[in-house]
Amino acid sequence: MTLLLTLDDGSIQRKLAEAVDLARAAVLEDAGAEQVGAHVGVDREDAVSASHLFEATVTGYRGWRWSVTVALAGEDEPITVSEVVLIPGPDARVAPAWVPWDRRVQAGDLGVGDIFPVEKDDPRLAPAYLESDDPAVEAVAKETGLGRVHVLSRHGRLDAAARWHGGEFGPRSDMARSAPDVCGSCGFFVPLAGSLSAAFGACTNDISPADGHVVDVEYGCGAHSEIEVEVTSSVPVAELVYDDSLMDFEPAPETPAEAPEPEPEPEPAEATVVDEPEAPVAEAPETAEVQPEVEPEAVAVESSETADEAQVEAESASEH
Repeated sequence: MTLLLTLDDGSIQRKLAEAVDLARAAVLEDAGAEQVGAHVGVDREDAVSASHLFEATVTGYRGWRWSVTVALAGEDEPITVSEVVLIPGPDARVAPAWVPWDRRVQAGDLGVGDIFPVEKDDPRLAPAYLESDDPAVEAVAKETGLGRVHVLSRHGRLDAAARWHGGEFGPRSDMARSAPDVCGSCGFFVPLAGSLSAAFGACTNDISPADGHVVDVEYGCGAHSEIEVEVTSSVPVAELVYDDSLMDFEPAPETPAEAPEPEPEPEPAEATVVDEPEAPVAEAPETAEVQPEVEPEAVAVESSETADEAQVEAESASEH
């Protein structure tokens, strides 16, 4: 065998690859001719063995193949058949990988009457008598023999914190992203004890969807205790509206026109005689007071006539 591994020049693999008829005869012994299809290839196993693959036409095994492993013990030895097995091909439908039952159970699967024991060395739990970095655990440690046998370990706290932070009541949920404020500032928020109190608490608001659940301090909802909403009408209304179509109009009563007062006769202007004959000057006549009811055109005509009469009297006085 050692000689074949060191001095092989490829002839052994050629002989193994050419043993198609031997491999088919071997698989026909285990399965009928109706279950064996065409030869689809050869897979090298090692320096002295190879596996011939045939299509399997077995009911319920679509995509599977017959694998016939042949080997050569020496150059002068005949090729022999090692095993015949049915294996899945690249397009075969196979069962999922085996998962132990305790790992298949998911959150919410535990029903009424079901029992789910923990593992003996569960990393989430620690003996109650061990010292811890959590004050709440330290308080329980003093109850050795009287309190709980196991308490939450550091690994268990971190695992729970990661699950709660990324869960339905964490800061990344749709409710939290649309909330006006966070639970950390809400009056209905009750912090947990121990080291988890910095990031988690319980909701006590019966209106909130998180009532009775552990919530992240950065979670929030629309039932925050400090929300104030101004209640106004949803219909905009103007402060004062006048509707002209509903107003009644009445014509004002006509008042009789007042009769104009009689115009007073203007007094004749007194002419003044100047001692110096070379420069006779007449004083300007005083105009009579005109009432507001007199029309402007009548006042202008009478004023001009008065001025002419005064000028004539002044000229006659100077001749005498």
